[in-house]
Amino acid sequence: MPATDEITSSDDPRPDPRPGERSDSGAGAWADARMPRWLPRAMVLALALVACFQLATWGFHQLITLLLNILIAFFLALAVEPAVDWMAARGVRRGVATAAVFFGILVGAAGFFALLGSMLAGQIAKMVEEFPQYLDSVISWLNSTFHTRLSRLDVQNNLLRSDWLQKYVQDSANNVLAVSAQVLGSLFNLLSVALFSFYFAADGPRLRRALCSVLPPRRQTEVLRAWEIAVAKTGGYLYSRGLMALISGVAHYVLLEILGVPYAPALGMWVGLVSQFIPTIGTYLAGALPILIAFTVAPWYAVWVFGFVVIYQQFENYLLQPRITAKTVDIHPAVAFGSVVAGTALMGAVGALIAIPATATLQAFLGAYVKRYEVTDDPRVHGRTRRGALARVRRTLHAERDRSRAGEDAERPES
Repeated sequence: MPATDEITSSDDPRPDPRPGERSDSGAGAWADARMPRWLPRAMVLALALVACFQLATWGFHQLITLLLNILIAFFLALAVEPAVDWMAARGVRRGVATAAVFFGILVGAAGFFALLGSMLAGQIAKMVEEFPQYLDSVISWLNSTFHTRLSRLDVQNNLLRSDWLQKYVQDSANNVLAVSAQVLGSLFNLLSVALFSFYFAADGPRLRRALCSVLPPRRQTEVLRAWEIAVAKTGGYLYSRGLMALISGVAHYVLLEILGVPYAPALGMWVGLVSQFIPTIGTYLAGALPILIAFTVAPWYAVWVFGFVVIYQQFENYLLQPRITAKTVDIHPAVAFGSVVAGTALMGAVGALIAIPATATLQAFLGAYVKRYEVTDDPRVHGRTRRGALARVRRTLHAERDRSRAGEDAERPES
């Protein structure tokens, strides 16, 4: 066929547009590329979800202090609920019984801190009065040991004229308002916790009825069982803490009485309560006060008290606390230690305080849904291998190996 008769694709005539169809190529392309109808709605919905998430995050950060106060109040109400139930069962109105329990706690705490406050004020006044004598003894020891020529007047002048002391005084004067605001905020949080815990303890049955009224009967049974477990575990936790506080107080009282430190009973009570019921920093606060009071008697007594506090803390952490916690709260010591670490990382001191009862409650509640089987009588399961059992295991292994070899020889073709 001649080359002139060839028809290329570019010479192919286009079909005529149908009636009513626009022939403008630009308008047709715009119609094909038009935005789908669902896309604007999807964009608005996505923006609304993002806005709701940001609003919820902001609200959670603003209310986190209130939520922590409610959580502390709930566990405090669980702790006092057995005493309130005992009084209510004997005819006392529940609100009156709750008020009586909280009044007893308030009177005990006020008396304890009043005793410590008077003791501490007297000891601080004594330390300020005898501070020049302490300073002279320290300076004489430095001069005789390091062959220096220090004097108390030079030390006092250098101390009073030091830049860091002037800066500290200036910063303290500037931060008076901030410290006052923190103190008022702490008092407000304390009152909030007391108010919420009072309502939780006084209206415990009503709260349980309100919660169960929105749940089916099967779920109501589970909620009530979880509530009872939480009360029992919280009570066991407080019992264990009280027992350890008693042991710690008696041990430190004996040491302070031997050394002749004044106010030994009050200091022993201080060490026991503060070290057990103030998490994280309670041990350091508990040990600082007896060390300070022992220093007013003799500087070396403060060293003895410091060493005893450190040694007793290790004894309590590794021997006493795991055994008592395992019996009263029924939780493994490793689990208790891990729960305290996790609670501290999540919620700080509050998490460390409620970590063990919360973990024990969760473990006891979930234990009903775990199916358990009878453990085999294998010596390896019990952590010990007796000689006879080991010999039987070895004989069994040798017999199985001989049978497998005999089977291989039987299947091998004869040559």
